[in-house]
Amino acid sequence: MKILQLNAWTGRMKGALKKFFAENEFDVICLQEAVWCDDKLLEEFTVTADQIKELSGLKHDIRGANYAFGAFGTKVMQGNVILSREEIVEGRIEVVHGEFLKLQSPEDVKRQGYTLEFAKLKSGVTIVCHHGYWLPTPVGDEVTVKVMKKVAGLIKEVDGPLVMCGDLNIIHDSPAMRELDFLRDLTDEYKIDNTLTGLKFDGKVACDHILVSDDVKVKSFGTLPDLISDHKPLVVETH
Repeated sequence: MKILQLNAWTGRMKGALKKFFAENEFDVICLQEAVWCDDKLLEEFTVTADQIKELSGLKHDIRGANYAFGAFGTKVMQGNVILSREEIVEGRIEVVHGEFLKLQSPEDVKRQGYTLEFAKLKSGVTIVCHHGYWLPTPVGDEVTVKVMKKVAGLIKEVDGPLVMCGDLNIIHDSPAMRELDFLRDLTDEYKIDNTLTGLKFDGKVACDHILVSDDVKVKSFGTLPDLISDHKPLVVETH
């Protein structure tokens, strides 16, 4: 199984994203900061979750909106998306911090809710997608720890093999990451020291992670060189 983790950066790198998904094949795609709405006009300005679904050929999905804003006379949703080639037999969304609110502006991120998406595939593997609580520092604070403790508690309820993907907004050495020490953090294990492209933030920060349970056999893991977001794409292949 080939799994992609990507903060889509609201799909603003339109041409590069469309080319990337047209030329690459994945079995599962986990997105954060993906956008979607009922009005096709949005596709003139960005690459939507629906376009990524079509380009990737993945038929099954679950979406969790973190917030919404008005545009084109409709409501544009932004949040996390899991796309899968394999049937999703069970899916759920949990709010781990804040709450979903209709916002006045896409920049009003302080009012957003943070969600955790679960997709159990027909094969028995559970995919988890999360966009972590954001602070200017990738170490986080006591709120970061509190949120991650709730995330960890929900994940521990899952039986069977599990893969968690996300822009967690913290590095492996953050105290909040200790809540997830029952999983293997491949970003740390494979010594990935930077998952940012430099388009928005300077410096090296490995804030994007793919974590797996011990019963997931990893064949390969790493970042891809494609410039499609302010975050690098991460890919894991499992046996």
